[in-house]
Amino acid sequence: MTFDLTMDVAALTAALVDVPSVSGDERSIADAVESALRGLEYLDVERLGNAVIARTHTGRTQRIVLAGHLDTVPIADNVPSRLEGGVLYGCGTTDMKSGVAVMLRMAASLNPKVANAVCDLTYVFYDCEEIEADRNGLGLLARTRPAVLQGDLAIVLEPTAAAIEAGCQGTLRAELALTGTRAHSARSWLGDNAIHAAAPILQRLAEYEGRTVDIDGCVYREGLSAVRITGGVAGNVIPDACVVTVNFRFAPDRDVDAAAQHVRDVFTGYDVAITDVAPGALPRLTAPATAAFIAAIGVSPVAKYGWTDVARFSELGIPAINFGPGDPNLAHTRGEHVEVAQITQCEQALLAYLKG
Repeated sequence: MTFDLTMDVAALTAALVDVPSVSGDERSIADAVESALRGLEYLDVERLGNAVIARTHTGRTQRIVLAGHLDTVPIADNVPSRLEGGVLYGCGTTDMKSGVAVMLRMAASLNPKVANAVCDLTYVFYDCEEIEADRNGLGLLARTRPAVLQGDLAIVLEPTAAAIEAGCQGTLRAELALTGTRAHSARSWLGDNAIHAAAPILQRLAEYEGRTVDIDGCVYREGLSAVRITGGVAGNVIPDACVVTVNFRFAPDRDVDAAAQHVRDVFTGYDVAITDVAPGALPRLTAPATAAFIAAIGVSPVAKYGWTDVARFSELGIPAINFGPGDPNLAHTRGEHVEVAQITQCEQALLAYLKG
């Protein structure tokens, strides 16, 4: 199959939603995207696994990268899509097949022979964004083919409700292991309850006050939270082990070493094992291409709460922002939906910017 890139952006979004593409199962949608892009003779198209990269080569002095992931979280009885009163419902409508549809419409609309952009363009459609970081298709490209990602600005079309969300928070997960002594629960005084030993940790978390950091006018808030507690042996056994997992969302002025040290400082006296960490991305709003994009869109940027793949571009030294249709609060929900007017708004704004 392939996608008809002459369809309006809402119909194209619906067509994308109707092709299931849960993380790890993106082959069909990647095949269809690749087929559609190969039909545009002015694009240089490559395939790496289930990532598809398409580029123009017109000799412009500036290159803009548009990036979006093809995968979704598991379907929750919300495929196929349905359109009701100007609202499109379905898995991935917000996160982020409406953004992918906008990218495909840019590829189809900006034919250098007819309506050339003011820059060269790179389109990156990738897989496995919604699962563990080591499988992320954009990460694989960054590690093995960083040259294809180079540009003056990367625009990641994650859902932002048509706002510009700059940079992103970093994220860290850590485990705090607690030990005790097993005993029969009828004689609990003979044991040492490892789950009870977690109480001081939870108290520190309840009293924790995260920083608020202003970077280039974007205000990032930090948070440290318990996200999992595991422990227990049986209904009649005092447990001898418990693990509290915490997640630290940190402002991008901290690097990963500083973030890890902060968590260790908060939990002084405990064994803290860092299990996963990803750096944030500074907003870099004064970069020329970023400033030009902000001026063209005409909205003031705000901080991105959460981690997105702008951080991967940032690690490569490429300024990057988040801009796309859809309310991010609806992502991953059973009732996930996007307003058609907002998809059109993002398409028109991006097209106007790229045409100069």
